[in-house]
Amino acid sequence: MNASSTLSPRERILLNPILALQSWLNNCSCNLAMTDLNVLKRYILVVDDDALVCETVTMLLRSEGHRVDTAASGAEALAVFEPGKFDLVFTDFLMPSMTGEKLAAEIKIRSPGQPVVMLTGYPERLEQDERPLTAVDFLIGKPFEMESLRDAITRFVPS
Repeated sequence: MNASSTLSPRERILLNPILALQSWLNNCSCNLAMTDLNVLKRYILVVDDDALVCETVTMLLRSEGHRVDTAASGAEALAVFEPGKFDLVFTDFLMPSMTGEKLAAEIKIRSPGQPVVMLTGYPERLEQDERPLTAVDFLIGKPFEMESLRDAITRFVPS
């Protein structure tokens, strides 16, 4: 008998939010929503230096049936990015070495039509900035709901 089997469900959630989210997604009937709508599955790149955020977004997208690759930095994202490979890129704004804004600009140089969605904890600050995020197609504030990701997918990668 392992230690995790002696923990209550609440204790397991507190100790490991990723496993709790994964368990919830596996047992939740709401994760059939995209399948029921016959939405085409997409190939999505998720870029975030916060491993917990990256894993959470990845699990949410995979629960909808999408194929997902991840990168922990702008440089890592550029190493896997190829024009036409991904249907959509979700990137964090504030990352070390290369911001999501710089990553989006580099992606647009390689593939001008590539949709890039910024996930940020500072949407108000970016929206009020007089310098627009010209390489970013859409901004989603953290924390966000799954519906925001769905909206971005259907908006920028229509079926």
